Amino acid sequence: MPRALQSGKNVNRHVNTVNRDANPSACAADAGRRILVIEDDPDISRLLEINLADIAFEVDIACTGLDGLARARRQDYCMIVLDLMLPELDGLEICRQLRSQANSTPILILTARSSELDRVLGLELGADDYLTKPFSVKELQARIRAILRRIEPRQAAAEDERIQSQSLVIDIASRSVTVDAAEVELTAREFDLLLHFARHPGRVYSRQQLLDLVWGYSHTGYEHTVNSHINRLRKKIEPQPEQPQFIETVWGVGYRFRNAGRERDAE
Repeated sequence: MPRALQSGKNVNRHVNTVNRDANPSACAADAGRRILVIEDDPDISRLLEINLADIAFEVDIACTGLDGLARARRQDYCMIVLDLMLPELDGLEICRQLRSQANSTPILILTARSSELDRVLGLELGADDYLTKPFSVKELQARIRAILRRIEPRQAAAEDERIQSQSLVIDIASRSVTVDAAEVELTAREFDLLLHFARHPGRVYSRQQLLDLVWGYSHTGYEHTVNSHINRLRKKIEPQPEQPQFIETVWGVGYRFRNAGRERDAE
């Protein structure tokens, strides 16, 4: 039997035997400790399965883009490890569709594509990090832990918290935003960026700092990612995007959330 077909028998299984002594940062409660690997190479998916089990994760494997997207929509995961070059549907389109549906599951791109354009596009679409093949297993494990550590404070925060600044209201529990009582549709990354600003009103952040705090990486040359997200965010929440009243530009430094009429409460 051809190798690909032979490995295909096992794509629906998940790892049940895990090392409970390993203790990376906890995933969201409803996602358990389950990671979705969307990878069409059976050798790589098996390698990931074994090594993620070693650090106490259960793993589901999808070997096509359509299967992976369906699984990501159907089940809660604490992480998605996503290849870019997939049959049926490529990884960038999977990332785009998930983020457009406000799916905020962390995504680690794992790909043979090493060009800067591919990396930037993946991060622009809402991926949390990337790793280029061939990769070190130890580095993969470290990056997954780092991503989960970054999202842990968000999950630990009071889920009924609500932040209001003038006509802008951010409901953290539902991850929803309204302006003048009208709901505004934001991507997961746009929401995270706005929430970070709103939680630290008046504080000025450089583009590099925002990359590190919101995106989780601080590679030089990616500052335009911040610019494009802020421009899109302003178009959605500002009455006059060319004269922003919420997210202000501090010329030569970066951006800040205007500290005016801000209220914060817990239901």
